[in-house]
Amino acid sequence: MQTLLLWLFYISSFYAFIPGLITRIFGFRVFRRGTSEHEFALTFDDGPDPVYTPKLLDLLKRYDAKATFFVVGSHAEQHPELVKRMYDEGHLIGIHNYVHKSNWLMRPATVKKQIMKTDKIIHSITGERTTYYRPPWGIVNLFDFAKKSQFKIVLWSAMFGDWREKIGADRLTERMLSKLQPGVVMLLHDCGTTAGANLDAPRQMLVALERVLEEAGRLGLQSIRIDDMIEAKEKAPEKQLSRSKLATVKLWLMWDALFHMVFRLKTVHPADPFLHYRYRSYQGAKVTMDNGEVISKGDKVIELHFDNEKLFQMSLKSRSMVHLAIRMIRSMEHDLPSLAHQVMNDPKMSDARALYGVTMINRGPQQFGFKVMDLEEGLFARATRIYLKFLMLIIHPSGQNRLKDHAELLVPKVLLMSMDQLNRRYADNGSHRQQPHARRVVISADHEEEMHDLNLAATAGSPPSAV
Repeated sequence: MQTLLLWLFYISSFYAFIPGLITRIFGFRVFRRGTSEHEFALTFDDGPDPVYTPKLLDLLKRYDAKATFFVVGSHAEQHPELVKRMYDEGHLIGIHNYVHKSNWLMRPATVKKQIMKTDKIIHSITGERTTYYRPPWGIVNLFDFAKKSQFKIVLWSAMFGDWREKIGADRLTERMLSKLQPGVVMLLHDCGTTAGANLDAPRQMLVALERVLEEAGRLGLQSIRIDDMIEAKEKAPEKQLSRSKLATVKLWLMWDALFHMVFRLKTVHPADPFLHYRYRSYQGAKVTMDNGEVISKGDKVIELHFDNEKLFQMSLKSRSMVHLAIRMIRSMEHDLPSLAHQVMNDPKMSDARALYGVTMINRGPQQFGFKVMDLEEGLFARATRIYLKFLMLIIHPSGQNRLKDHAELLVPKVLLMSMDQLNRRYADNGSHRQQPHARRVVISADHEEEMHDLNLAATAGSPPSAV
């Protein structure tokens, strides 16, 4: 019996658990997230529902939002008029099996029948076949990968537990707004009749969704269909990179995400991440700031980190080095006032003495109020130099050329700004541009060299520490 159970464990792991793990962690052969700058995707599972789906369609129409509905075949069969309305109003329709049952519990042939039966129902209602499939609970089995040529498996990048009524509209709104950003694929449910769901949970979802759509409009974000998001991603600049470079970038960004999670980095603007930070003890040499304040080992500091994924996308989509530098400057101007207010209003950070970071830069950050110093020689400096050069090689599309042509500039530097300086320049008036004594950032051809130096700063990211 023990041997039989062991074999059952091996078979189930190979058939279901391992494929599920690979898709969730690595995104292998599935679509989970787009690369759009102003669009996100709303996706709805388990419908159509005769009570809540019409209300949802009314809401989407009111905000001119397009969505993707992964319908359960038996539900579509019972309510063809709702599927027809989805189609007529410009939404995309995908498959969510004929019955809401996990693919782990079905043989490959059974799963195929579920999919094909649902596809036939959708075709009979709309006159079109669908090529998009989301397995119930996002659980795939080994043979689901073989469907890639016929069906595109679509998962999600943000899930909120909206199938439980007790979550409430307010908490659900908070969760959704925290994930509202370009490229995100949101998973929601317009039907509460499936196993584990609450019948009236979609009522809370509709309240929260209207708030989110209102905020999305204010932020200039638009909900689009999954097929449009996939098409945009296929045309994205990173598609011009080699597979080996893309694979290296993806692995590095996974490590980056792990670092953020382990060290609990906070994000200044979660909806548009650029700067991250954490509260820690300073471990460098004693430094005297311009105002005479001394920062010593053991003093509390706010350690800054750039968002490597955002920098990678910026590098790909910028028309030139100058354009990239301009975008970075604008992002810094946008984030520093918010950072100042967040730190100032957090009692746990009240004893922080300075902002701190390490980067490869010769000039540029001074215009934001940072003091730039050499990194004390030693093991940390050597490790940091290797790390930051490797990061530039990965994150910057032309990283290899930058390392070859500008090696003399690629020296790790320490950046420090006293909290007094941060508050005076940013917290009091909102932007350093409003400070009469601060240097205004002027964008012109004459500043291209300096902005190039700022671009070198963009290579900085996470461990050991960097701005």
